[in-house]
Amino acid sequence: MDQPIDDLAYAKTILETALLTSPEPLPVPELCKLFEGSVSQDVVRRMLEDLRQDYSHKGIELVYVASGWRFQSRPEFQRALDLLNPQKPPRYSRAVMETLAIVAYKQPVTRGDIESIRGVSVSPGILKALEARGWIDVVGHREVPGRPALYSTTRSFLDDLNLRSLEELPPLDELGTLLDAHLEAPQGEAKGERPESVLSAEPLTGDANVQVAQSGANHEAPQRPADVEAPDIETAPENAEAPAGGTPEAMA
Repeated sequence: MDQPIDDLAYAKTILETALLTSPEPLPVPELCKLFEGSVSQDVVRRMLEDLRQDYSHKGIELVYVASGWRFQSRPEFQRALDLLNPQKPPRYSRAVMETLAIVAYKQPVTRGDIESIRGVSVSPGILKALEARGWIDVVGHREVPGRPALYSTTRSFLDDLNLRSLEELPPLDELGTLLDAHLEAPQGEAKGERPESVLSAEPLTGDANVQVAQSGANHEAPQRPADVEAPDIETAPENAEAPAGGTPEAMA
């Protein structure tokens, strides 16, 4: 560093530069490295709040998400920005979005758990699509015969929804609306379809025998958000998926 941190204005400029040029959100401990130990985390947090105020009337905003702090464009300008990059976002089927909803609100779950809730077989491609998107990942294995993989949502999932933790997940009937802000509705499917129709009010059982990987730093602790109730199952078998047969865990 060419000059010492002798005033907060200069330190705030360093923070601003780092955040504007970073492709990923930056947590406070990481931002403190910019000052080689000369600025405390509390001071960094105060400067971040000042920066947030500085950008309160601009087209970009400073926000805090699960992985840290980042600059992003305000939603009201997204339509104009899309004109510069007219590529359409990925299209996901109703089956993919229902599976994501089950993982988000029931995590950690196995493929067999998902099949039991949806009432149809879950193809490996559905889980791979969500893993490729960075929204779910394997966090361990259930200690039952076959040791099926346990899936949970990732910090990237929360980041994409501008959430800081699982506790901030919206009520289930609002999740589809939140996802619509990031994804186009698939062709041939009504925008009114929402993933809440496949979630049971009954909690999953068997989670006592769970071994969770400790290396997954990108994952929130699996827990269901408070004050969120899932409605009863109202799902019908889909043409692309056969009804699940046999023991759900055998399919995992």
